[in-house]
Amino acid sequence: MASTDTSTEKPSPGPGQTGDLAGLEAGLDALDSVRVERTPFTQVLLQKVLPPVLAVVLVLVVWKILVLAHVTPDYKLPDPSAVWDSLRDLWLRGTLFDIIWTSVSRGLLGFLAALAIGTPLGLLVARVRFVRAALGPLLSGLQSLPSVAWVPAAVIWLGITDSAMYAVILLGAVPSIANGLVSGIDQVPPLYLRAGRTLGATGARGAWHVLLPAALPGYIAGLKQGWAFSWRSLMAAELIASSPDLGLGLGQYLENARTDSDMPSVLLGIILILFVGIAIDLIVFSPLERRVLRNRGLAGR
Repeated sequence: MASTDTSTEKPSPGPGQTGDLAGLEAGLDALDSVRVERTPFTQVLLQKVLPPVLAVVLVLVVWKILVLAHVTPDYKLPDPSAVWDSLRDLWLRGTLFDIIWTSVSRGLLGFLAALAIGTPLGLLVARVRFVRAALGPLLSGLQSLPSVAWVPAAVIWLGITDSAMYAVILLGAVPSIANGLVSGIDQVPPLYLRAGRTLGATGARGAWHVLLPAALPGYIAGLKQGWAFSWRSLMAAELIASSPDLGLGLGQYLENARTDSDMPSVLLGIILILFVGIAIDLIVFSPLERRVLRNRGLAGR
């Protein structure tokens, strides 16, 4: 009588296969158990804080050497202590933070308005071929146009008012934000879009749940560039369209110092403008960019 036992036995792996399987399992376990270790504070100081501090110290040392060597008259290159005295004078008068906040508040409000306009515009340009053919070259051209070129037109249209400042910011920042989003969407794999449509994510839902998250790295890069254009546009507008009715911002402070031939204050204004631009990037955009890249496994630290 024939046997009805249908059980099958798996062949036992050989010695070489046993090692390969063990290595494969160890590798899979390592992928599943990714450990995120907190960077020690001393390492953060050495790698993140110390290099820029040394760079600033080096600039100050070279600056001081040039002053002591009398390579140029003092009214062109003042001593660093003179710039410090200008900063101290603003602090004692209580106007330092008012000057900074006047410009920062304008820049942030203009950037938020540019964000609200540039994001849907970027989505429209990226997804509609006719709109892309019509507006794509225009956005690229506007992005390369110096922001200062818009100041005379904005003053004629809107007068020397806050509206003119915001118009210049929008014209400088919107193309950068829109182009950044378009670039990010262009790099989204088509498989993501097909999977989203299969799950019912079409139209606005597909844009919100599929396109924007997938295009986030490029979008964040566009936001960083958009903020840079916002800040540059605002400084150009404040330098040219200065008026007491607008309040004293960094650009107007710089222009007033030029009018008075006050070189220490001119250098102080430049330093403050540079400081604000770097601070916003370090506090807002760089952490956001690192987090997005780390969540996608694109940044190791």
